[in-house]
Amino acid sequence: MNTQAFIEVRALEKTFPGVRALKNVNFSINRNTVHCIVGENGAGKSTFIKILTGALAKSKGEILLNDKPFEPRSIREAMDRGISVLYQELNVVDELTVEENLTLGKEKHHFGLVKKSPHLDRVEAILHGLDETIRLNMLVGNLSVAQKQVIEITKAMSAECSVLVMDEPTAALSEEETHRLFQVVANLKQAGLTIIYISHKLSEIFEIGDYVTVFRDGEMVGTRSVAEIADNCGGNRPEACLELVKMMLGKIVVEEYIPSQTEYAVKLLEAKDLVNAKLRDVSFDLYQGEILGFYGLVGAGKTEVARVLYGLDDYQGELLIQGTPATFRTVRGALQAGCAMIPEERRADGIFGKLSVRANIPLMRMKSILTYGLLNRKKENLLADEYITKMSIAVRDREHKVALLSGGNQQKVVIAKCLNRDSHILLMDEPTRGVDVGAKQEIHNIIRDLAKQGKGIIVFSSELPEIVHLCDRIVLMHEGAVREIMTNRVDIDNDHIMAVVAGGEV
Repeated sequence: MNTQAFIEVRALEKTFPGVRALKNVNFSINRNTVHCIVGENGAGKSTFIKILTGALAKSKGEILLNDKPFEPRSIREAMDRGISVLYQELNVVDELTVEENLTLGKEKHHFGLVKKSPHLDRVEAILHGLDETIRLNMLVGNLSVAQKQVIEITKAMSAECSVLVMDEPTAALSEEETHRLFQVVANLKQAGLTIIYISHKLSEIFEIGDYVTVFRDGEMVGTRSVAEIADNCGGNRPEACLELVKMMLGKIVVEEYIPSQTEYAVKLLEAKDLVNAKLRDVSFDLYQGEILGFYGLVGAGKTEVARVLYGLDDYQGELLIQGTPATFRTVRGALQAGCAMIPEERRADGIFGKLSVRANIPLMRMKSILTYGLLNRKKENLLADEYITKMSIAVRDREHKVALLSGGNQQKVVIAKCLNRDSHILLMDEPTRGVDVGAKQEIHNIIRDLAKQGKGIIVFSSELPEIVHLCDRIVLMHEGAVREIMTNRVDIDNDHIMAVVAGGEV
């Protein structure tokens, strides 16, 4: 037995009706380390974490926590044993203050009045040890995502947790906020916590991880020292990431820009001097068969451009669709003009999770499944089956609830909805956020195929590698203005891009 092991997993299995989600999983997590877990969507990561945190019961095997059997029957029981989780969807109340969030559910009452918690001084000390800029009287709704995460971490530490599970903690963070979070993680490790870190961003593993365990198809492929992988790749981080990808997928995935055959002959969209509270004289064109990328740092204005194009925000300036002035100021107007959007927040804005794949796909164009104004079930079934096949959506059948799909497959359902709308301009806001590397490659290939079919596609992304691997031209933004529009090439200068979006000389 590894004497350093704080958590030991032995022959762990989990079976659902007709599905074996975990198969003979064996590995250990050492005390006071950052142990990363990676794998494709559906590889078994979430199932393992749910068993560890008491949300699911195991089918076979055992888990030892600090050399003692660990079989939590509830999330509360796991927390009582020192295991807390920082979820990607944060569990804070925006309408309450920081103090009220930190003491929520632990309040003491006296004649109907809430008394100040006797442990508040200790909680405040933990909070300021993580981020001294946060005050107890601040309204949580006014804080950044990174600061809200600090509040969640403070709650976990005040409950005296010894293991903190962090599930995709940087999915919605800027580069600066991510750096601050990594400092917090380093401080937590110094304070004696064991961190289990789950991320699809493989470069992060080599920034903060000590060990990494790879899951594939419900099995544990292997556990490696992060430093060992990096050393074997000569310190070259991209090569080290590819080594992890090979373990995750069983093959190497090479992402590089594929030069487009677009002739820039048919102009689908013209934007001239768009101005609003955030944008300053934004002008650009989109051509048939083109993938146009928008890139900038947080607050640069790329999201505001997407909102204007989809009729969500007011603006001054001129929009032309295929040479005709477009005066739409609503989402309905944008859809009628031939624009459709894949939103950044797919769970909140893109899908109806409680409905089936069959019920979701026709929602943006219901007439596609109607006959004489009445629902035609045969048409609905055929439409669902067509897109399940065309988009390679991994489902049990068309009745599979969308909420139960992996992130990548949920995103494919959102894209299918937009394709069924038969729009010729597709706006894609963070199209691969929160999906694994394999699903990301599939979605990129779908986008390329749509461009070959003559669609005009605009990708708004905060990931520079995605922009330079995917887009034919790149619009660089800074403080609400277009700084430069670049034509992509295989040897594009990433340093120049970063200098431009940071406000440097063009």
